[in-house]
Amino acid sequence: MNESLHLSAEGIELLKFSEGYRSRTYNDVAGFKTIGYGHRLILGETYPNGITLEYGERILAEDIADAEAAVKQLVKVELTQGQFDALVDFVFNLGSHRLAGSTLLRLLNDGDNDEAALQLLRWDHAGSRELPALKLRRESEYKLWTGKAAA
Repeated sequence: MNESLHLSAEGIELLKFSEGYRSRTYNDVAGFKTIGYGHRLILGETYPNGITLEYGERILAEDIADAEAAVKQLVKVELTQGQFDALVDFVFNLGSHRLAGSTLLRLLNDGDNDEAALQLLRWDHAGSRELPALKLRRESEYKLWTGKAAA
């Protein structure tokens, strides 16, 4: 895995678009307390007065670095920039534990890039409900990965 890869401007754009920005704490679709660009609050973290956009950008940079590190740790094969961007967005959204136990990762590490890319499209549900926003996000990740729109 190429250790020098970092989330590209296109990857950051997708992430910001998908997450949106909120200066005040809210519950995400899974019910987790969240703020900024989809930053899930950890134990003891509170923002009773909200955050500034500048602080939100700082939190985002830290969260992206964590997602990048997780991808670099879990993936054992070389990635293109698009594949890396798609996986960092996936991990940012769902967590590294979801990638770690996924068929997507197994296929990727086994060298089956095409089937791994298709696995992205399966992660468009919250519980048993397909969510249009998640479907769009997964299709956008697929496009980053492959350079083309999902069929």
